[in-house]
Amino acid sequence: MAMQTQSNDDGEMSEINVTPLVDVMLVLLVVFMVTAPLLTQVVRVKLPKTEQTEPAPDQHLTVLSVTNTGQALLDERPVPIENLETELKALQAKDPDISLQLQADRAAVFEAVAKVLACAQRSGIGKLSFVTVQE
Repeated sequence: MAMQTQSNDDGEMSEINVTPLVDVMLVLLVVFMVTAPLLTQVVRVKLPKTEQTEPAPDQHLTVLSVTNTGQALLDERPVPIENLETELKALQAKDPDISLQLQADRAAVFEAVAKVLACAQRSGIGKLSFVTVQE
């Protein structure tokens, strides 16, 4: 009596051969290990130390503020939101390189800030920055 180890040699193999998968993964691992140090090169530079300085004054700067009550102030001058767009267009016509800094109070209603931003956009001012404080 002879023992037979496999009952059917013609049937499909039901096991997954993981050897090629392991080979591919090891090759990828080696490739990443070789290229990773090349991607993280840093040039060490010792920067000089200086004292803090004020930025250069900008002659083309206008401050637009929104108070906590929703009032718009243009260079500390109250302007109704209905007239704000015409005021900004007049400033834009007088100085095409005008830069607008928006200061909105923390408690200001978003609707008032959105209206002021819409007026600034419709007036054609291209340089707008938000002023914030560090907490």
